[in-house]
Amino acid sequence: MRTLSINEIHCSSALNKLKRKIPYGWDLNVYRGCQHGCVYCYAINSNKYLENQDFFRDISVKVNIVDELEKELMKKSWKYDVINIGGVTDSYQPVEAKYKIMRDVLKLLIKYRSPAIISTKSDLILRDIDLIDELSKITYINIAATITTVDEDQRRILEPLGVSSEKRFKMLSEFSKTNASVGMHIMPIIPRLTDNKENIIQLLEKGKESNIDYVLPGFLYLRGKFRGSFFKTISDFYPELYDELQKLYSKGGVDKYYKDEFYNMFNHNRKKLGISNSYSRVYEEKIGQTQEVQLSLFD
Repeated sequence: MRTLSINEIHCSSALNKLKRKIPYGWDLNVYRGCQHGCVYCYAINSNKYLENQDFFRDISVKVNIVDELEKELMKKSWKYDVINIGGVTDSYQPVEAKYKIMRDVLKLLIKYRSPAIISTKSDLILRDIDLIDELSKITYINIAATITTVDEDQRRILEPLGVSSEKRFKMLSEFSKTNASVGMHIMPIIPRLTDNKENIIQLLEKGKESNIDYVLPGFLYLRGKFRGSFFKTISDFYPELYDELQKLYSKGGVDKYYKDEFYNMFNHNRKKLGISNSYSRVYEEKIGQTQEVQLSLFD
């Protein structure tokens, strides 16, 4: 395996405008490449224009991103849209422990009262709970953990350098004590590996214990460069599933019947535990709460 390569770069802008605005209108990625090494990572496709670079081992640090972000947030044209942080690469991957860029990003969000979503597979984010707690009192901030399985042996194969699922649940539990919206993303659901009823029920129960506000599931899609690397992992660790998964994924995703059958099971157990699957409802509730806090400051 190649050694890790860290490269400091300068970006021309911090925010990337998205075509769709709901639930967020902008992406911000502090790093290019991701150390977590998830075998199902769709973001590998976003790195295809960088020749001879390994998405998991060649990590680029955008050392000027805080300066660029402030330039964009201070513009009169800024509409305080929700910023999605870490949509392509995890902003709390191991290299963040050294660079600490996210602390300065959060300070800017507080300064300009800008709402955001942060998705991560790392409990390093707990380092910044003081800033996130402060931000949650003045605007919308969502903290989401991607958690795919309660089987730790399976987790190590699928997400080699992510922290354990148990640590992610503990992280969510800590953030539930703030005014932040807290969510669990069961993504991707991998047929015959993570879609079984026992795994799903345990994930939902642990999410409930962690006081999550909502849960969102999503199936694995296999398109582009990472299809080959995914099936290499299946061949190496789950050869008995190789032919079946090849058949299920003869196209980009599993068929509607398969998904409908799963979602019926999932929603039945989700409703039994009283967990919302409405991202937008949680957003509206949290925005309302923070607006009330803001108004109270002027009473």
